Amino acid sequence: MTLIAARPGPGAARPYRFPPVVRRTVAGGQVVAAHLPGQNLAVALLLLDAGAGRERIGKEGVGAVLAKALEEGTAQRDATAYALAVEGLGTELVTGLDWDSFQVSVQVPVDRLSAAVELLAEAVRTPRLDPADVRRVRDDEVTSLRMDWANPGPRADAVLRADLYGADNRWGRPMYGDPESVAGLDVDDVTVFHSEWFLRPGTLIVAGDLDRVDLDALAAAAFAGTGGGPAERGGPIEVPARSGRRLILVDRPGSVQSTLRLGHPSPHRAHPDHVPMTLAGTVLGGAFTSRLNHLIREVRGYTYGIRGDFASSRRFGRFGVSSGVQTAVTAPALVETVGEITRTQAEGVTEDELAVARSWRAGQLSVELQSPRAIASALTTLVVHDLPDDYHARLRADLLAADVEQVSAAAAAHLRPEALTLVVEGDAAVIRDELDAAGLGPLTDA
Repeated sequence: MTLIAARPGPGAARPYRFPPVVRRTVAGGQVVAAHLPGQNLAVALLLLDAGAGRERIGKEGVGAVLAKALEEGTAQRDATAYALAVEGLGTELVTGLDWDSFQVSVQVPVDRLSAAVELLAEAVRTPRLDPADVRRVRDDEVTSLRMDWANPGPRADAVLRADLYGADNRWGRPMYGDPESVAGLDVDDVTVFHSEWFLRPGTLIVAGDLDRVDLDALAAAAFAGTGGGPAERGGPIEVPARSGRRLILVDRPGSVQSTLRLGHPSPHRAHPDHVPMTLAGTVLGGAFTSRLNHLIREVRGYTYGIRGDFASSRRFGRFGVSSGVQTAVTAPALVETVGEITRTQAEGVTEDELAVARSWRAGQLSVELQSPRAIASALTTLVVHDLPDDYHARLRADLLAADVEQVSAAAAAHLRPEALTLVVEGDAAVIRDELDAAGLGPLTDA
């Protein structure tokens, strides 16, 4: 027997090809599809411009309630009959809501796709929305939110978002609302939101073997009974740059740890610096090997983990850092976190760090974009952010080609340590004095 003493190194990265993208206009709506030859599963996803950003101030969470109400029956059949019809195809209705869109999808064997799209459209276009069902779904959502908000994190997230964007703007409030906003919704709020945004055609996303799919027939089913053109989407939101950091304390009496949320506004998703920003964020805090995780977890032992990166939507973005640390080290953890952000902004990244970030991001992309559902999700990115059809085909190459100068320049331009809002949710009686003495910025209570 021969023993191998040296550990084998990684093999050469295999090339990745994103499938060809097909676009067409059918029955007043758009179809965007990807051809996956020989794939027996197919995904159809109806993409509507009905994200949380469309909700009115004071009606936060109405989209999430509507998402759960869609399966409570339709104009054609009650909830039980609808559930049996969906189960009979071996699928489920999957809903999703973000700032930019509302998504409803099914994944089935390709020969059942037509029937599945008909059921999807039935729920989206003609939901029953019985008042008793809507109120029950709303109350369930309130209960879920109250349980969530009883834990550390959601309050700090909400305070940070309100400070960055202003609570008088929808994007300055929680994406899914809070217990109070959802509890205040009535049946009319849900039905009005549906009539305003769910009867427009939208975009049908299809990922599967297109040789076995009739796209025109699928689109006709998905867009039947709809009308009206696309709504005005609005351009990127300009958030004025702030001078000076601020520190906000959210009291959580008796807490044995402090929840940290740091952030400042950053560019929207389609910004030309997206790739170098992503890599800069990965080096700083977006991976287990990142600077922040190494310092705050591995060297200092303040936390089990810390994460920092750039997140973006169609109209706005945010650089953010999140962690939970022991109460006794709240102030030093904050000071060192801000210091690491400042160092990255001032000094940029190293070639060794960037090599790891490039390899991980590019490899992750190749692994993730394999299944029909992942391909469908990638197609939604093209539509929502008005990206070219070859975007994903080029993205891996762009990640691997980014150099130290580009990524360091993005860090210098888009990290703003001097403009950070620092939110701490913890035991104010224990941590207030140390936070005030840390010199990170004026301290206020939430």
